Amino acid sequence: MHIRGDHAELVVGGVLDVRSAADARTVLHSAVDDGVGDLVLDLSELVSWDATGLGVIMGAHRRAGRCGRRLVLRGVPPQMQRLLVATRLHRILAIEGGIGVESLPRV
Repeated sequence: MHIRGDHAELVVGGVLDVRSAADARTVLHSAVDDGVGDLVLDLSELVSWDATGLGVIMGAHRRAGRCGRRLVLRGVPPQMQRLLVATRLHRILAIEGGIGVESLPRV
C-alpha cells in the first residue's frame, strides 16, 4: 500500500488491508488534522481492500467530520463500489460523481 499527496488530496494505491491499516490510519489522520476543507482520497490505484481497510476509511470519515471537514472518495474501482453499495456505505460517504447502482455489474 502507498499513499502520496498533500493535506487536500491523497492517492491511495496497492492493497489496504490488515497489514497496511496502521500506516494508512496514521497518514490519513495526519492529513485530516493538518488540513482544511475537503480531503479527497483518490482510490483509482487501489487494488483491493478488506474489512480493516474499509474501517480505516470510515474512521477517517468520522475524524474529518469531527474536524469540520469532509472526506471525499474519488476513482472508486467497480468492485469496491459494489462493496460500498452492499454495506450501504455509499449513502454515508461522499463519493465524487456518486455511484450508479443500476450500472454496477451483478455478482
